[in-house]
Amino acid sequence: MNICIPKERRDSEYRVGLTPAGIELLTQQGHTCYVEKGAGLGSGFPDHVYQKAGATIVYSGEEIYKRADLILKVARPIKEEYGWMPEGLTIMGFLHLSAGWVKKVDALHDKKITTIGYEIIQDEDGSLPVLTPLSHLAGKMIPQIAATLAQNNYGGIGFALSGVPGIPPADVVILGAGTVGRSAARAFLGLGANVHMLDNSLKVLQEIDQEFDGRVNTLVSYPFNVHKVCSFADVFVGSVLVPGAPAPVVVTRDMVKQLHSHAIIIDCSIDQGGCIETSRPTTHSNPTYLEENVIHYCVPNMTGVLGRTATHVMSNAIWPYVSQIAELGIEGAIKANPSIKNGVYTSKGKVVNPIYQAILEGRK
Repeated sequence: MNICIPKERRDSEYRVGLTPAGIELLTQQGHTCYVEKGAGLGSGFPDHVYQKAGATIVYSGEEIYKRADLILKVARPIKEEYGWMPEGLTIMGFLHLSAGWVKKVDALHDKKITTIGYEIIQDEDGSLPVLTPLSHLAGKMIPQIAATLAQNNYGGIGFALSGVPGIPPADVVILGAGTVGRSAARAFLGLGANVHMLDNSLKVLQEIDQEFDGRVNTLVSYPFNVHKVCSFADVFVGSVLVPGAPAPVVVTRDMVKQLHSHAIIIDCSIDQGGCIETSRPTTHSNPTYLEENVIHYCVPNMTGVLGRTATHVMSNAIWPYVSQIAELGIEGAIKANPSIKNGVYTSKGKVVNPIYQAILEGRK
């Protein structure tokens, strides 16, 4: 199989589709690997390292696509890349198609493209084996982002998350007690912040109470309680996830208005549309904006600027699936592995994911 790694073309996306170690394993199995020139530089992998691992370097995005049976990406392709896709191609990556343009489905259909979203590869127990480790990393990033945005020179009002003797710590509210929320809570607690967590499941909140030995204040995410926490939050983190579907809007504009001037919103659900009414996607080049006098940080590819670590994390997670697809072919792997089957948005251009199909029908 011809397996190709293109350069990522979205703003401040420093991750790359596979590490040189992954390339070496594939070439040892007899597969042919191509890497676009400079694709790994943001992650600290120069071209010669990929060549040593057995890859051939190619010099344009169009060429990398034309050579491919399987494309390993990180972020969703941009418009230009759709034009380069040959018929019958398979693409894997964090595609988030439910939050993308509906018109792109026509291109996938016309060229009989098979798409596998890492974010919806799902095991029988409901776990998300590829998304979860990246979510852990994103959660660990959130406190450092919040601490930076709280500084006066980054637009904040100049508060410390930890507080100091005589000054209480910042109040951090986390909406959604999933992987991102728990990872962020642990990091915020380590910095000395006062953490409040909301979720719609009382059972999950009971788990949170046990996991953190009562150090996290828990509330059921009824609208009344969301209003309540907005009245005192210094940092508000949205981390709501419905696998494969747009995130529900849980925080309304009126709730945002309850936050104090230059409080900080970090909407980690923005890659699936966002869970806060006032959220809209931003980039690492221009990550924040003021809405209702509240700082909003809504970068979909948050871990894209941790190229080295995030690429290693992602490669470790995707390797079993990439290896199986390379060995069995896409159809054989889908039949053999239900987790891969769950990750398929389109098969030969036909939408097969029921959640995505319902979304498309709802947008017509």
